[in-house]
Parts: sequence; structure tokens; C-alpha cells
Amino acid sequence: MKKKIVILGAGESGAGSAVLAQMNGFDVFVSDKGPIKEKYKEILDKHNIKWEENNHNETVILSADEVIKSPGIPENAPVILLLREKGIPVISEIEFAGRYATGIKVCITGSNGKTTVTNMIYHILQKAGKKVAMTGNVGNSFAMAVAEGGYDYYVIELSSFQLDGMYEFKADIAVLMNITPDHLDRYGYQLQNYVDSKFRVTQNQQKSDFLIYWAGDPIIKSELNKKKFEMTLLPFSDEITEGMTAYIEKNELIIDYPNKTNLMTIHELALKGRHNVYNSMAAAIAGKVLNIRKEEIRESLADFQGVEHRLEPVITVCGIDFINDSKATNVNSTWYAIECMENDIVWIVGGVDKGNDYSELFPVVRKKVKAVVCMGKDNSKIMEAFKDMVPTIVETSSMEEAVRASYYLAKKGETVLLSPACASFDLFKNYEDRGRQFKQAVRNL
Repeated sequence: MKKKIVILGAGESGAGSAVLAQMNGFDVFVSDKGPIKEKYKEILDKHNIKWEENNHNETVILSADEVIKSPGIPENAPVILLLREKGIPVISEIEFAGRYATGIKVCITGSNGKTTVTNMIYHILQKAGKKVAMTGNVGNSFAMAVAEGGYDYYVIELSSFQLDGMYEFKADIAVLMNITPDHLDRYGYQLQNYVDSKFRVTQNQQKSDFLIYWAGDPIIKSELNKKKFEMTLLPFSDEITEGMTAYIEKNELIIDYPNKTNLMTIHELALKGRHNVYNSMAAAIAGKVLNIRKEEIRESLADFQGVEHRLEPVITVCGIDFINDSKATNVNSTWYAIECMENDIVWIVGGVDKGNDYSELFPVVRKKVKAVVCMGKDNSKIMEAFKDMVPTIVETSSMEEAVRASYYLAKKGETVLLSPACASFDLFKNYEDRGRQFKQAVRNL
């Protein structure tokens, strides 16, 4: 009897999981409560995989030996509660694909910076001529890359939702950038639940594995002190030098692994701003652990092109710079964006609040923001938070309106920054859609 696998959600991760499961001799069924995109239907049909859309057939789903769920489906969805009740194992695509992946797995997580670091490490390995796939939360299916075969390295960006469904999976190199409150609505508004989720990136790691992390993060530090970790710890910091694997000394980026080397000056890094120094350090350490030559790491960090929707310069209109930071879906991410701006800012903010505490932003907002443009269905919390520190706060209900308002409020030599600090689902499909609409609205000015 073939083992039966049901896949919930037929997006990128679901389609990839289905193909990999089919290749490995499982009886596969894909179920999506919403409509399935044409491109994924074509993939499923091509591999003769049974699927349904706009429905969850509970009889079929509950006959599964194991279920792979899309990271977008919350733990309290009725179908998941039913599966838990019946004791049917529910895992993530990453957990499933990890069983069949041969090659080195570099796994990056954190509340901020993970997409940039994932892209940087991928860029370093590509430049070094390695057979590498970039997968996970960056929108490429890890399972599909494993099914395709031929890769020696997998650079995997992991969201907390993907980590939640991982049990036996092991990262050869784990990168933990930072932990700040995010997605608390999915974690019972308990920060510790979210912290535990992020630390799953270290589970099953052994002596031969590595954990690269930012030493300046108080939550990471406190978690690392709670128990003894087996893997090799490789911390980085721009402020501390003692015991650091990467640090800054007189504007030089030093990597002390396996031996001390002056990599480059921070002025040579392609991406500017303090957070990008952290991102570059993490990527450089990963490169050294993977035995990539110093020259190749240096070249990669010097010519790296940034990630779309992450502090992405759009155009300058009448001397006003427009910056697309739509990927900033939490408060800490927006803090970095505001902190690294050099001119006065008109800040576009708002969307679906995930239990945000805006107080972290108060010092940088006071110092750098001259006007706030709210963009969301409910802006009351943001308006209340900043009403005493920013002279001008306006409300808008569409991207076009927000861009027009910010253009009138900004002067030559100032910056309009879209950095929402919130999820996008009230007015947009996702943060990419929000970023593209911003860029289009700016070009239409």
C-alpha cells in the first residue's frame, strides 16, 4: 500500500511538495480552500497529481498518513484542528523536502534582514561557481529544488511559520539575524512562543554544525544562556570585538574564522546603513565556513544588488527621493529604514497591525520624520501613537492617495519613505503588490 500524503495549499510550496512526494512513490492529493493559480494547476496536471480547489474534502484529508501544510494556514484553522484531533502528523514543506535533500543546507531566519542575507549568501556561492538553489520564504519551493536535483547547496530563508512545522530537519549552517516582536497574532500574543519558533532553526544541530548570530540581540543572548548548545557558535557585532567571529575595527570588516582576515572596509559594501553591515557580516561568515575564497566574498558584497521592496530607491521627482521599503512589515524593520535615512522624511505607514508596539520608533521618528501619511483601513492606533511628536499626520485609503499626499508634503532634498511596519492584507494582495503599486504611483506623479 502506498503511503498517502495530503498537501494543504497549492501555491509555490504546495506544488513543489506534491511533485517531490509523487517522485518518491506517495499517493498524493492536493487541497486548496481557495482558487489555484493556473501555473500550479499545470504543474499538478503534468505530474498526474489529483487536486481540488475552493474546498477541503475532509473525508479525503483525514485519510492521510501525513499532511504537508502551507505556511500561510494558521494552526487554528478548522481543518488543522481536525487533523490534530485525529493524531495525523502535520509538517511543513521544509521538513518533508529535508528528508530527500542531499547537499549543504544554509538556513536563515530572524525578524529582519533574512531575505537580504539569503540573497547575499546565494550571490556569494553563485559567484564562486557552486551549484546552489535559493529557496524557502523567498518564494521558491525548497521541495521543487530537491525534486529537480543537481544542487550541492541550498540557501533557505525560513519564516517562523515554516519553522513551526519542522521536527527532524537539521540546518548545517543556521543564521539567526535578530528577534523582535512580530506575528504575535499567530503566537497567542506571547513573545516567548515566537522566540521558541525562531530558535527551531537550531534544533537537531550537532557539533559539526554552525550557528551564526548577531551578538547585540538581547533575546538571542538570553536564549543562548538558557542551555548548552552543541554547534559551533559564530557571533558578529559592530560594537564588540572580543570573542566575535566578525566585527568592525576602524571601519574595516574583520572576519576571524578560521583565521583573522581584513575582508574590506565598510565603505566598499554595496548596501549602506548599519543593518546592512550586519547583513554583510552574517553572509561573509557563512562564506568563510563554506570555504569560499576571501576575494570572492569581498567582490560579492561589493557588487551585490539589493532586494526589491527593501529600501529600494524608486526615482527622484523634483528633488524628492522616493524609497520603497514595502517589505518592512514590522516595527523593527521600519526602525532600521528610518534610522539609515540622511534627509528629513515624509513617512508612509500603516496596514494590518499585528500587535505592534510603536514606542521603539519614537526616538528616530522625533529626530527624522516631518510628516506621517497613514495608509490603511484603520489608522487610529498609528495616529494616536505619533500625534504628539509629528506636526503633520494625514489619513489616506489608497496607494495613489498616499503617494500624492506625501509628494505635496515633501520638499526638495527630502525623502518619501514607504515603510509600513504592518502587514499588507487590508488593501493589497501582499507586500510585493503594495511595493509595486507604490512604484507605479510614484512614476505617475
